[in-house]
Amino acid sequence: MAQLKRMECQFEIKSSADKFFDVYKNKAYLMPKLSSQVVTDIKLLQGDWNSEGSLRLWHIVVDGGKIESVKEMFEKVDDTNRTIVYKLVGGEIMDAYKTWRSILNVMPMGEGSLVKWTMEFEKQNENIPDPVKYGEFLTVWSKNVDAYLLNA
Repeated sequence: MAQLKRMECQFEIKSSADKFFDVYKNKAYLMPKLSSQVVTDIKLLQGDWNSEGSLRLWHIVVDGGKIESVKEMFEKVDDTNRTIVYKLVGGEIMDAYKTWRSILNVMPMGEGSLVKWTMEFEKQNENIPDPVKYGEFLTVWSKNVDAYLLNA
């Protein structure tokens, strides 16, 4: 029987936690501009851009240039702890995983912030590799957004 697994990646950024969190919470539609290297497009499918339960279709670049689509539900937001939970409900990633949640947590740290992404997933079968490429995507995406915010 498959089990729920977790992978985390965390790193420091120079942007303030509030500013960085605000972009992910309220300005997802800007991501192709803020991080064009890894987010080529995003479309709102249901709801609005920043409400729990909204559905969005992303086109992301992973694995050195492969474009994948990801259908994601903006599942839960915790403003106090600067945490967002994204539940994936479609796209190529779901061919390999039965369930997937990406959890973003942004914590103030000195002049900047600590960003932590947690990926919770259940593999379709034991032969599926760990999702390292998606951790790399989340890291590059976040660092691109940080660089954009610092230069804005």
